[in-house]
Amino acid sequence: MQLFSSRGRKGLKVKMAVAAGFATALGLAGAFLAGVTPSLAADLAAQPDTQVAIFMVPLTILILTMLFEVGRFVWRNRIPTSTPTRQRRTNWSVAKTR
Repeated sequence: MQLFSSRGRKGLKVKMAVAAGFATALGLAGAFLAGVTPSLAADLAAQPDTQVAIFMVPLTILILTMLFEVGRFVWRNRIPTSTPTRQRRTNWSVAKTR
């Protein structure tokens, strides 16, 4: 049974996977050409500045991505409207008995 009638954004997923693979290969090639060896990488990872950068760079990318998504929602004017609070009517003074 077919769940969805349209193909959706499968093409975007493939493009993102190819872009991520290309970025990884580019990073590995850059490290190889710069002469980074495992022992040099271990020495770099022991430095406090490198540890802070390893933590802050992905965090900054995450925050910028979230800001981009919020801006995209606002630009398309698709902010969800707030729903009114649901009023529950209960009559606690009358008890049903059988």
